[in-house]
Amino acid sequence: MPDRAGAAAGLDATDRRIINALQGDFPLVAEPFREVADALGLSEAELLQRIDAMLERKVLTRFGPMFQIERAGGAFVLAAMKVPEAEFDRVAAQVNAFPEVAHNYRRDHALNMWFVLATATPEGIAAAVDAIEAATGLPVFPFPKEREYFVEMKLHA
Repeated sequence: MPDRAGAAAGLDATDRRIINALQGDFPLVAEPFREVADALGLSEAELLQRIDAMLERKVLTRFGPMFQIERAGGAFVLAAMKVPEAEFDRVAAQVNAFPEVAHNYRRDHALNMWFVLATATPEGIAAAVDAIEAATGLPVFPFPKEREYFVEMKLHA
């Protein structure tokens, strides 16, 4: 697992300003990165280079929109697996190789691997579950959303 504390310690003031500026209210314009860069006093090229560098160093693990996939015709579920400890890294790599998988977490629980599955269609969930089970040899337990909550989380860098 990457050393996030060490990676975060390598942030300079500009990287911190970028992180803070990119959490919410992303401009919906033809050249959004140019607009953000201008507001930060940077060139668009420098902003993009710094975002890429933070992703490469794993300071940022993901940069992209959050949206309601059901409104676009897709589906997502929280899924869990019971993975033998000796197999955890291997299974995590197999699971994470699926493009439908995001937000994979280790938990101290009988179901010790939790992840989100997101697919372009509701039927895609069952297909992804079947494919992960075939690849890992372990059962996947999907937990569909029963109720939706909005939790806006912004982290100050």
